[in-house]
Amino acid sequence: MPSDDEMAARHKAKMAKRKDVQDREVASKTIEKGLLVVHTGSGKGKSTAAFGLMLRALGHGWKVGVVQFIKGAWSTGEKAALDRFSDLVEWHTMGEGFTWETQDRERDIAAATRAWDKARDLMARDDIRLIVLDELNIALRYDYLDLESVVAALQARRSDLHVVITGRNAKPELIAAADLVTEMTLIKHHFAAGVKSQQGIEF
Repeated sequence: MPSDDEMAARHKAKMAKRKDVQDREVASKTIEKGLLVVHTGSGKGKSTAAFGLMLRALGHGWKVGVVQFIKGAWSTGEKAALDRFSDLVEWHTMGEGFTWETQDRERDIAAATRAWDKARDLMARDDIRLIVLDELNIALRYDYLDLESVVAALQARRSDLHVVITGRNAKPELIAAADLVTEMTLIKHHFAAGVKSQQGIEF
């Protein structure tokens, strides 16, 4: 069996090779651009991840925007926390609740249209560095908005603007247009055990 010194030496040599590979990989990446990011899938955490990215951007002093397409104007922890950055965050809750709550397709279409108009206003501004379009995937899934025109507008945004889109069932056309797509996979959820939505976790 190798001695502790031999094991340490082997580990050091292995990590040195790994570092060399990693350094060369990082050095080969030279493009800087605004990203179109999609968080989708059946698992929990899509919006949470987007707001975490917003927090990182705020740490660098960026001005950011949020447009919520579906969720209604209930009080959430993330909104309360980000209100403390009112000089850097523009938050627009444009939805009226999930479609099974409103039960009115025309009303949902009108709300989604207003939200998309607001999103386009934010994308047209040169002071916003990152925009979260929360639950836009849901609006597209139910055909509340024209998919082709939405994807075209996202692709035509200015080159340094980052946009993050959340919601289940992202359309294939949006996935194809995106730079980064993450699928949140449901493995286990506390709802199945009868645990209700809790402050600080779900909202």
